[in-house]
Amino acid sequence: MNESLKNIASLLKADVRGDAVITGVAFDSRQVKVGDIFVALVAANDGHRYITQAIERGASAVMIDHKHKILKNVPTIIVEDTLIALQQWGRIRREQINPKVIAITGSNGKTTTKDMMFAIGSTKFKTFKTPENYNNEIGVPLTLLAMPEDTELLVIELGMDRSGQLTILSKLVQPDIAIITMIGEAHIAFFKTRDNIAKAKLEITKGLKKNGILLVPFDEPLLVKANLDKSMQFFGQEVEQIEAKSDETTFVFKNERFAIPVIGRYNVMNALAAISASMLLGINLKQATLALKTFDLTKNRTEKMVTSKGVVLISDVYNANPTAVAAVLKTIKTIPARRKYVVLGDMLELGEQADKLHASLATQILDSNVDGVFLVGDLFILNTAPLLIKAMGRDNVHEYRAKQLDQLANELSTIANQDDLIVLKGSHGIHLEEVVKLLMTL
Repeated sequence: MNESLKNIASLLKADVRGDAVITGVAFDSRQVKVGDIFVALVAANDGHRYITQAIERGASAVMIDHKHKILKNVPTIIVEDTLIALQQWGRIRREQINPKVIAITGSNGKTTTKDMMFAIGSTKFKTFKTPENYNNEIGVPLTLLAMPEDTELLVIELGMDRSGQLTILSKLVQPDIAIITMIGEAHIAFFKTRDNIAKAKLEITKGLKKNGILLVPFDEPLLVKANLDKSMQFFGQEVEQIEAKSDETTFVFKNERFAIPVIGRYNVMNALAAISASMLLGINLKQATLALKTFDLTKNRTEKMVTSKGVVLISDVYNANPTAVAAVLKTIKTIPARRKYVVLGDMLELGEQADKLHASLATQILDSNVDGVFLVGDLFILNTAPLLIKAMGRDNVHEYRAKQLDQLANELSTIANQDDLIVLKGSHGIHLEEVVKLLMTL
């Protein structure tokens, strides 16, 4: 980005004081870089309180709402609502650059599918993807504004935790292809049922272009049977010979053998979503095969590491819901290891169904044939631990509060040895990534 403040104000039909060259956008004063415009968003922390800090860090200009004071000698855009203005600016940039857009949502697998799609897309197009997890009302327009001017393909992740959110985001990005990876129980506290979650996910079609295509898993009836006025195709069928290895998963699709450097059948479905979208873009299967073999995975999404003691860690600790946890537990059985341990952190945002859903995982945990279970958080301790202790014995079930992560890491480091496996899965709010960090340093 290299735009004048006055030009940006003109695009937004906003008042402006002064001028400056803008090379980036920031809404967190701690992350401001020289040349950024600091957008003062009004949220839990009112960004207008941090304008001075943003200027001190090198911001060239600020965007404020009309209710706040304009600082002297600070180039400023004045708007009615800074968030709406940020979104409008993002939409304008999307239309100016006009890349093909693939938008991805789902209860689980969004980021992995995004990473896979980016790898495949990059074999043919100048491709840009959502940085990290910039997938909400703030992150999506920031992604659009960070997109290089020569972008031919944009792979963008869209998150949601309430009805109407995906409608806004979909209309912002105007996808050519939309993907729903799966329907799980994430945010069921708000939506109450999986059917309601499916309806909210289908809002991704609200901004889908007239000739756009929605891709959904063939085995999810809540999506397959949806009555839409958009073209829908299915992914996940025709896959054969799925084989899990210690460091990759292989499968055959349309007579091509794929090897992806992640574990789990659920990641095969993520790969098939990306492959199906790439076929719609005219990318051949040979290119997709090569791209997926070494694609870069965003941190803590089924990430494999090996400690100094030779213990294999599988970290999947960014989010969790019962469907996703059950899939990970099923995968554990297929991974070769001397001894296997699973660390499960509470699944958050399940509302009044939380107790029942945590207890329901006891059967899958037992079926995973692990040698030890480490439960973190009150929900697993209260609802799942008693069932596991009865079946496995007290010595094999370990309970930790969310504030005891140091103790958990120390116990795991003591118990696990070379060629053992530790799989960690939990909601981000439990912060099991801290356990991963500690295990890699102990």
